Amino acid sequence: MASLNGLAPALALLALATAGPASSQQADPLIDQRTKGDPAAPIKIYEASDFQCFYCRAFAMDVMPQLELEYIQTGKAQLIFVNLPLIELHENAAAAHEFAMCAAKQDRFWPVHDLLFRNQRTWGEVSDPVEVFLALADSASLDRDALSVCLDTGAVRWIVQAEAEAVARQGVRRTPSFIVDQGVIAGAQPMDVWRSVLDSLFVVKTGGR
Repeated sequence: MASLNGLAPALALLALATAGPASSQQADPLIDQRTKGDPAAPIKIYEASDFQCFYCRAFAMDVMPQLELEYIQTGKAQLIFVNLPLIELHENAAAAHEFAMCAAKQDRFWPVHDLLFRNQRTWGEVSDPVEVFLALADSASLDRDALSVCLDTGAVRWIVQAEAEAVARQGVRRTPSFIVDQGVIAGAQPMDVWRSVLDSLFVVKTGGR
């Protein structure tokens, strides 16, 4: 696991990323809606991800289900999704992240998260992905009217932009990257790597209890 070399702990990083626009101190960064696991879990995992990133898809489809089964559902770890669309590489990524955050306003972030990765090629290869997003919204049982208002007004754009800028300032510029304790796991690592890191951290933090 690569070290953050004294950079801000993950919780402070996320707080910085989602501080909200200066004109709206009460703006909701929708963190709870994109969090999996017990808040009291001893290990916090912050996943900086790009919905149009192939390796992020590989993690979501191949590794995340097992990670959730072994560590999140057992109360050992909590995972928080952090927006990091690499817009210089993926032209539809920012729109996908806004769509997901609008879904979070309806408490449907995780169903949309899964649909976006499962259908990545479909929406990633079109010039305007909105129609694909609307079809996915129906699959996720979203309120279309509320979704349209959210997308049309850019209501969640500040969350996506603030997080992407903040994590980049902290030196995290590739996806997926996982801030765990004060270290970073870079890339879609296999489950064996995750077990090695998380089992060691769990022992350190709990004495193995």
